[in-house]
Amino acid sequence: MRTVTLNNGVNIPMIGLGVFRTPDGETAANCVRWALETGYGHIDTAALYDNETGVGMGMKESGLKREEIFLTTKVWNDDIRAGKTREAFEASLKRLDVDYVDLYLIHWPADGFEQAWKEMERLYEEGMIRAIGVSNFNPHHIERIDAIGNVEPAVNQIESNPYFQNQDVIDYCLQRGIYVEAWSPLGGAGGDIRVDATLTEIGGKYGKSPVQVIVRWNLQRGVIVLPKSAHKERIEANFDVEDFTLTEEEMRKIRNLDQNMRTGADPENFPF
Repeated sequence: MRTVTLNNGVNIPMIGLGVFRTPDGETAANCVRWALETGYGHIDTAALYDNETGVGMGMKESGLKREEIFLTTKVWNDDIRAGKTREAFEASLKRLDVDYVDLYLIHWPADGFEQAWKEMERLYEEGMIRAIGVSNFNPHHIERIDAIGNVEPAVNQIESNPYFQNQDVIDYCLQRGIYVEAWSPLGGAGGDIRVDATLTEIGGKYGKSPVQVIVRWNLQRGVIVLPKSAHKERIEANFDVEDFTLTEEEMRKIRNLDQNMRTGADPENFPF
């Protein structure tokens, strides 16, 4: 399992299972168990996803010890705006049926995120969270954290895929020692990245799918990647990327696919 060390010394696996839109209960539990049995070691959920209960079930069903699983969840915008970060965190712990979280993120830079960060710092200092970070933050949002906080964000989870690489934000974060996680690394529902001719050609050279090429591309550019699937064979395939290395020319070809085409909401204007 490939890991990197966050700026506070905590190790995080570079491939994680994302569970956005994965139904709660048995479906989520199965996906988490399959991923952990495959070797992922990293699960990414959120209060918004409404599947923390199933995620916790899958963790237990895997038979792994709690300390063998890197678990991320996130505080949602409504709780940020209401100043209820601690209450939201405690509710997540209860649903997940765990007594700590490895990484806790501010889901979006909603009004009040500065206060939320201060509360997260307190939870971190109390040992309830091993690392704290942000999601969907642009550089100026991170600079607001600098102005009011005492702890540097360990992670910024952002939209990034070959058609929307978001490289400026990635470069900014990496230069500061903040690791980046890519959500929607396959371009979201309805996208055509999975059949992209360039990715198909590159994958054909190694006997890999375009999806596996995308996962490998993220690893080689130093980005933690969170592919999601509800199918056992795809979960396994998304992890099977350690037996090939993309050349510099192949990396350049993928960089050239960038269309600056965002599929998710803009952190500067999100209607939720």
